[in-house]
Amino acid sequence: MNFQDRISIDPAKRSGKACIRNLRITVADVLSYLASGMTEAEILADFPELEPDDIRAALAFAAERETLPK
Repeated sequence: MNFQDRISIDPAKRSGKACIRNLRITVADVLSYLASGMTEAEILADFPELEPDDIRAALAFAAERETLPK
């Protein structure tokens, strides 16, 4: 998954947090929904502007950030 096509960081939007496709939905929002037990289908139903690849991009972004050297 090439998340760079779907994840944007704009200092003027959501305080510079990583967002999905320049929407106001952050990667952290998506991860939080998943962690709370929401399914992909439930997230997509609640946020129709999201696409399945957006959720995968959020996961790929988080995975890469976690593996960066400290």
